[in-house]
Amino acid sequence: MNYEALISLAIYFVLMLAIGLYAYRKSTSDVSEYMLGGRQLHPAVGALSAGASDMSGWMLMGLPGAVFVSGYSAAWIAVGLVIGAYLNYLFVAPRLRVYTELADDAITIPDFFEKRFHDKSRMLRVLSSVVIVIFFTLYTSAGVVAGGKLFEASFGLDYQLGLFLTAGVVVAYTLFGGFLAVSLTDFVQGCIMFVALILVPIVSFIVLKNEGDWASAAASVEPGYFGMWPKGMTIMGVISLLAWGLGYFGQPHIIVRFMAIRSLKDIATARYIGMSWMIVTVIGAVLTGIAGYAYTYAHGTPVEDPETIFIILSQILFHPLVAGFLLAAILAAIMSTISSQLLVSSSSLTEDFYKTFLRKEASQTELVAVGRISVLVVSLVAIGLAFDRSSNILSLVGNAWAGFGAAFGPIILLSLYWRGLTRNGALAGMIVGAVTVLFWLYAPIEINGKSLSDILYEIVPGFVFSGIAAIVVSVVGRDVLPHVAHRFGEMEKAMKAD
Repeated sequence: MNYEALISLAIYFVLMLAIGLYAYRKSTSDVSEYMLGGRQLHPAVGALSAGASDMSGWMLMGLPGAVFVSGYSAAWIAVGLVIGAYLNYLFVAPRLRVYTELADDAITIPDFFEKRFHDKSRMLRVLSSVVIVIFFTLYTSAGVVAGGKLFEASFGLDYQLGLFLTAGVVVAYTLFGGFLAVSLTDFVQGCIMFVALILVPIVSFIVLKNEGDWASAAASVEPGYFGMWPKGMTIMGVISLLAWGLGYFGQPHIIVRFMAIRSLKDIATARYIGMSWMIVTVIGAVLTGIAGYAYTYAHGTPVEDPETIFIILSQILFHPLVAGFLLAAILAAIMSTISSQLLVSSSSLTEDFYKTFLRKEASQTELVAVGRISVLVVSLVAIGLAFDRSSNILSLVGNAWAGFGAAFGPIILLSLYWRGLTRNGALAGMIVGAVTVLFWLYAPIEINGKSLSDILYEIVPGFVFSGIAAIVVSVVGRDVLPHVAHRFGEMEKAMKAD
């Protein structure tokens, strides 16, 4: 067992727990602070927090693994994500920050939907909360799987033990420190990921060049490996990879960061910081996969699981203490996303179920306690789902990403830009989007031996049909309520004033 690397990880764990303790003392007095940090998030913290919680274990394991197997063609995912993230900052972030505060300080996405449409039936709140809890539990399990694989591949520990170690630390600082702890740890984790994804590919290519192996490794791979459009890639395949960018508009754990940034003016600053961080890290992840293929081929290094290529390079090329830091980068990516998803799920269970239907007069202290219990419950379910060692990280993330993107993405955009969207239109869009994704994933339909999801990524039909359903139902339904139109006008005035 690599004890020096374990020391680095132990230091990282202590730092995360210390941040959690600081946040516990600083901002957990009421549910608004616990769930949204009192809307006082610094733009740099907000940007890196959004980025780190977005990228998760797939950035250092899933994406390099996909590139390792498929070559540069897998980078189309990264291209789509960069475009989607930029458009999310540009079109969603400013309006969502203003509108959620105008809408009686809405602190969750379901809360925003209910207040945006003045939905007294609470059907929007309930439906969106159910979607959040189901898909985030699946999403969280993907992060826990990555943690289990990390400890198994790096230290030879039991996979199940790795699950509990990963989840245990995350649950501790999230449960006690709430949103501020999650955001501050995300900031630190984002910095670690940034350094690691520059260091690993650069050192790998330097070693290859010095050993004269790079040219032979490049010449030995199958034709098209280093092309953006390799043999066998179809137009539908490229569209599917680029379509990952559509998911950004409907990811609660990302857009909630926009709601928490301290002012509208800070959104632009957050956009510059966030996009710079993202472009560098996704390029680093792609190059890690390419360097990993070249190095392992040249040296005959066995790779049983392509998603562990970052771990393999870290252990081979670096001193154990540095390797421990690089392994901490993987944990940082994993934990930042898990913590964000746990908090959003907890927020939904607390605000959208417990307070709304069980204890309307619950005190702030009681709601914070319920939020902490919810964090624990969701994490335990996610660990149970992650016990299957064969789970593929990118596949799990892809399914959950598509579910949120299709169910929430069109509704978020229409809610912020079209005052004509009605409650029934939002309900129809949400249902159609989620059902389409599930149908595309699980329907026993094949075309030329391929399932629907193998032909076209399920977010594409889900997003399109969700938007069509929302618009059609809104147009044929009742007129917009006067108070909805008034608040929409207030938002547009605030945007122009800024």
